[in-house]
Parts: sequence; C-alpha cells; structure tokens
Amino acid sequence: MDFYKGKAVLVTGGCGFIGSNLAIRLVRAGARVTIVDSMFEAYGGNLHNIAPVAHDVRLNISDVRDQVSLRHLVRDQEVIFNLAGQVSHIDSMLDPVTDLEINAKAQLGVLEACRHVNPAARVVLTSTRQIYGRPRYMPVDENHPLDPVDVNGINCIAGEWYHLLYHRVYGIPATVLRLTNTYGPRQLLRHNRQGFLGWFIRLVLEGREIQIFGDGAQRRDMNYVDDVVDAILLAGARDEAVGEVYNLAGDEPVSLKDLTERMIRIAGRGSYRLVPWPEEKKRIDIGDFYGDATKIGLALGWKPRVGIDQGLAATFDYYRDCLDKYVD
Repeated sequence: MDFYKGKAVLVTGGCGFIGSNLAIRLVRAGARVTIVDSMFEAYGGNLHNIAPVAHDVRLNISDVRDQVSLRHLVRDQEVIFNLAGQVSHIDSMLDPVTDLEINAKAQLGVLEACRHVNPAARVVLTSTRQIYGRPRYMPVDENHPLDPVDVNGINCIAGEWYHLLYHRVYGIPATVLRLTNTYGPRQLLRHNRQGFLGWFIRLVLEGREIQIFGDGAQRRDMNYVDDVVDAILLAGARDEAVGEVYNLAGDEPVSLKDLTERMIRIAGRGSYRLVPWPEEKKRIDIGDFYGDATKIGLALGWKPRVGIDQGLAATFDYYRDCLDKYVD
C-alpha cells in the first residue's frame, strides 16, 4: 500500500459497491482520491457508501459519458480505476443502447481523455466473466473463447479491447480484470437486476423467501469484496500487470442451493423454494461457471483470502446496522 501514499487517484463509479470499498482503502493508504459517480440509484451509487471517508475525498457527481468533464477529471491523475459501468444483464437486453453508451462508448471516452491530456496515467478496468458466455470447459481461464449471451457481455468486450488497443497503440498503461460474482458490504440491494447475490442477501436479512430457479444445482464461484479490492490495487501498482488481462475467481465453487442454505444458517433467518425458470432469464443464463485465477496468482501473488462463510458473516454484520440505507 506504500505505492499509493500521496498519489493522485481517480475512481470512476466510486460511490458504488466495489468503487466505494476501493476508495476507502485508498484514503487509508494516504492517496489523494477523486471520486466520479453519476449517482444513478439503479446502478448502485449511494452516498452512505463513502460515509467513512466523505471528508477525505473529492466527489464529482457527473456522468462518464460527459467528455468535457472527463478531460478535466483525468488530468494530473496518476492512477485511474475505471469501475463505472452498467452491470445488469437484464437491463442490457431491455435497453441495449444505454448499455452500449456506458460500457463501450464511455470507456472509449475515458481513454481518449487520457490520450489527449494524461497518457501516462495507469488505468485499471474492471470487466466481467460474463463475456465468456456458457463455459466450454471449467475452470474458465483467460484463453477461453469469448461468446457472450447478452448485450452487456458484447459491450464489455468492446470496453476491454479499447483499453488493450490504447495500450498497444498509444502506450497508455492499462490492465483489465475480469471479475466473477462479488459480494460484501456496500452492495446494491434495492433490486435484483444486478445479479442474484445482493438480492439473496437482502431477502435473508428481511426474513423473506428466496426463489431459486430450476433445481438449484447450478454452480458459481464468488469473491468477497475485500479480496477484489486487493486485486485491483495490485493491478494498479505492479508494472508487470500493464497490458494484461486477468481473471478473478473464487476458490470454492458452490451450488446456488448450497449457498442459500449457508446464508440462512449464518443469518439465522429466511427460507427458500425451488421455482421454474422465467423464460426471459433462462435464455441468458450461463449454467455452471467457475473461473481460473492461476494467471494473476503467478504474476501478482493474488489469491482469495476470505472464505464464503466468513465473508457472508461479515456482510450480514454490516447490513444489520444500516439496512435502511440500502433498501427503498
């Protein structure tokens, strides 16, 4: 963490789930942090997320699609963590143009701003394992074919390749991280369009019934948010990460049924029921998926440290005191 002491750091999407946890760690490391967030509640922007460091960051409420603001914001930044994005797979199918604007066009805008006013800035993009689509083999490594099942995956591929192209052509030192299911404090709980984990956490905390589609045997890997922040910070600090793409993956693939039972046991409340698949969700479901994080482990020494039970317990503890800040 000494690398970040005194450095000027920009976090796009910094009031969201992962961005806010990253910003808090950066402030505690002594970085000079600027947060950019559009504060669209549907995307997870929440001022309560940055409450612990509200007086220690510079907050700019603006949209990454605003090219005029971007050029001003990226100027003089030493590290840019590019986390702003539209992550709902369902929303990407209902409104593909907005998804294109945020996950592809806006990413190109960030890079263009860097090219013109700050080409030396280190840039770390958080992407998604969704770009792989339905696995042809598991664990899925970085050489797996890219075959997304929804608009979000296609636009995220474009966002990734813009970063890698601008590194090769213009020398912008960029790194791409492909995240798997992430959970933990400050996650969006208002609705279920940004993946199942946040919604399951909310239902358990409220003692409500979880509906699991199908037989619940589909497996997923997942990472606690602190482990994800570790990987992001490593990618921004290590020279060998420049120009690379890394998977993040959990150590322990778990079925949705088993995960739900763990949640209920740890929280001491809630229930679940198996229900048939809704047609619109079944069409874009990828089935079993778990990734391979060997590459980032060998290159940067990263591996998950927080087990599922430990992470879930910490997550429930966080929300018990402030659930009202995360639900309507």
